[in-house]
Amino acid sequence: MHADRTNRTVLTLLGLLLLLTGAAGLVASVGGFGKAFSHKALFDNRVSRWIGGHGHWLWPLAAVLGAIAALLTLRWLIALLFSGDRAVHLAVRTEDCTAGRTTLRPGALSDAVSTEIGSYRGVDSAKARVLGDDHNPHLVVAVTTHGDADVAALRHRIETDALTHARQVLDQPALPIQLDLDVSRNTTQRV
Repeated sequence: MHADRTNRTVLTLLGLLLLLTGAAGLVASVGGFGKAFSHKALFDNRVSRWIGGHGHWLWPLAAVLGAIAALLTLRWLIALLFSGDRAVHLAVRTEDCTAGRTTLRPGALSDAVSTEIGSYRGVDSAKARVLGDDHNPHLVVAVTTHGDADVAALRHRIETDALTHARQVLDQPALPIQLDLDVSRNTTQRV
């Protein structure tokens, strides 16, 4: 399960449900469902009387539905915390395979790439993440530049320096990298 996509979907559906509930309440209050309905008290109506008359089976059903909702929420939180789209250890290939195995934490590579790109002139912020599994990682880099930065030259420098360094560290010349460039409204403060 991809946690980001699931988050957006669930939160969008929850937002739409709350928006429709609020809109229905507004329409009812101005008489959209009839003048008599707009003057009724919230819990003094046919629905609450029906719920009161059928409570012997309705409340256990509501408890079961609430438990299902709680389990789905717990599954969602676990997917957020333990998302399977992040590599745990990256294997660094060495010349001498008999000397042992060298691994690199993905956070170390991400931090190094972010720090290197963040030091370039014209960069406002840089963030990198290593996704995928240990054997097939890919790097996602998001860079925000100043409004007056030369984006083409900056992109060229990022690709030829920082991203090349990341590929060299892992000894994977074909390491898939997604580079997202965004231009900020901020301009460079020159002294």
